[in-house]
Amino acid sequence: MIAPPESSAGSADGAPQAAAGVSRFKPSVTVAAIIEEGGRFLLVEEHTPEGLRLNNPAGHLEQGESPLQAVQREALEETARPFEPQHLLGVYLARLRREPGGEDVTYVRFAYAGRVGSPEPGRALDAGIVRTVWMSPEEVRASRAHHRSPLVLRCIEDHLAGHRLPLEAVWADPTLYAPQIMRR
Repeated sequence: MIAPPESSAGSADGAPQAAAGVSRFKPSVTVAAIIEEGGRFLLVEEHTPEGLRLNNPAGHLEQGESPLQAVQREALEETARPFEPQHLLGVYLARLRREPGGEDVTYVRFAYAGRVGSPEPGRALDAGIVRTVWMSPEEVRASRAHHRSPLVLRCIEDHLAGHRLPLEAVWADPTLYAPQIMRR
């Protein structure tokens, strides 16, 4: 275990606390759909600040939704296909630092594996998504230089290795949908 810096203030239980006027670390929570059909994976090609990149259908968790709801929404928005999660693949952490002096973001990704239905007629892909593409594991590995993050391939490799967790591994308290009001 790494001890916090000596200048960090601590709580009664020894946990570090944010100093007055210093913001707390807040990672960006995202979800991703890992979709395999016939030995091929459904990816999206999207515009990013680094140019066109490949990604699993993915996006940010929005307030008032569970990760399960978010992955269904994001997969539909980015692929125009309804997504049915079968299991939680895992929870992943990655850090992206843009140069020079750009943003520094840590992502927490909830990755779900499942199936998609047929494309919904007339439904447009989300802004920034150029196209969807089915790729074999070999093609995904060969395109690593064009991935949005290292999590694209890691999630696919974990799926191929048989990682499976029950959907119930992530539980959303009802306060997520109807927050409690705190009174003093």
